[in-house]
Amino acid sequence: MRLSIRHKLFLSLLVATTLVVAIMYGFMHWSFQHGFVSFLESRQQARVERMTEQLADIYSAEGSWDGLLQDRVRWWRLMADGRTMHGPGMGMGPGHGPGGGMRGPGGLEGGLVLLDADKHVLAGRVADPGNLNLSPIRQDGRIVGYVGRPPGRALSELLDVRFAEAQRRSFFLIALLVGALAVALSWPLANTLVRPLRRITEATRELAAGRFQVRVPAKSGDELGDLARDFNDLAQALERTESARRQWMADISHELRTPISLLRAELEAMQDGVRPMEPAAIGSLQADVERLNRVVEDLYQLSMTDLGAMSYRKRPVDPVALLQDDVEASAGEFERKGLTLMVRDTLADTVILHADPDRLSQLFRNLLQNSLRYTDAGGRLEIVVGRAGGMLTLDFNDTAPAVPDEALTQLFERFYRVEASRSRALGGAGLGLAICRNIVEAHGGRIEARPSPLGGLCIHVELPLAS
Repeated sequence: MRLSIRHKLFLSLLVATTLVVAIMYGFMHWSFQHGFVSFLESRQQARVERMTEQLADIYSAEGSWDGLLQDRVRWWRLMADGRTMHGPGMGMGPGHGPGGGMRGPGGLEGGLVLLDADKHVLAGRVADPGNLNLSPIRQDGRIVGYVGRPPGRALSELLDVRFAEAQRRSFFLIALLVGALAVALSWPLANTLVRPLRRITEATRELAAGRFQVRVPAKSGDELGDLARDFNDLAQALERTESARRQWMADISHELRTPISLLRAELEAMQDGVRPMEPAAIGSLQADVERLNRVVEDLYQLSMTDLGAMSYRKRPVDPVALLQDDVEASAGEFERKGLTLMVRDTLADTVILHADPDRLSQLFRNLLQNSLRYTDAGGRLEIVVGRAGGMLTLDFNDTAPAVPDEALTQLFERFYRVEASRSRALGGAGLGLAICRNIVEAHGGRIEARPSPLGGLCIHVELPLAS
């Protein structure tokens, strides 16, 4: 049988409450027995002391115990309430009494025994006179007798049995009432505690069905509230991921559709004779094929870096020398566009990275191409190389145009462009910076976009130095 968490919680509360009630009942019963018996013992000891004083007065007045032993009624009354009674009565020998045990009307003092100075029993009955608790009776500084009391008396001999049983029944009924109350409160309490879990379970099913807009209320400040907030964060992340996936598919379709549409249009024009088959037309077709191939290659590179399938053959590399090589290779393109390209090395000595030189070169060339495409003619790109702690820092600072602050955090998203109308032929597919981010993160580094001090965009890269 499968137990739900509600039933488990209910049973846990019920068992815990039952144990508490049982322990409470046992403690109350023990406390009643020991506490009340102690009270009776102390009260009886007080009466024994009072009885000793009264017997001392009797002995002082009569000079012996004969008068008390011969007056049976007087002994009974003395045993019952501790008062001295005078008057004639029936004779009584040692060890005898009404009922055979000298038991008085109160039932509590009936076990007392009167002994003479030599500890011989004069009145009362006892199985072992040598095991009595003796209280001496003194007259003029000498002991004239003893009041004896048997030790270790049972509860049934010390208090009314009906009263004790009534107390036990009361304790038992209270325990049953508390147990019933625990049962009555445990079930709704279990339901209350489990209700947020049920809401999260239902919301999880909604999430699994693809309804990512589902949310659960998170009002409490306990662990269940934290779980609800974590679930809402997860649902929001999945919703953003699904939205990005749909946008990704739309962007891919758009990026591939544009060059394919141009190719088809030009080919149809040639087939219809609208455009002659000449080298210029073939060159235009070749350019469209190159743009399409560039988009496909960028998509492939991005998918490889996303999946971690891109191979990284890391070894000790001098990043500054590698950067200088890439800068020299791109210098001609910058010169043709009228841009100044320079590297400012602020390092005091040579530094080494544990990195893949091919991927680092791909990173540097992508960043160089990004500035080449988007920097206005007549501007410049200044690359500042430095060190911050155990990290190599590279700042690619270019001149206008600048990037709005709200767009800086989105530059590394796939297909993102600050201007949606930017030409694909000049601006590329918008995948270069996304590939750069994956390469930097694969090397344990960090990349971010900032406003450039030259008025354009600054791409800040940090890469860990080899230890």
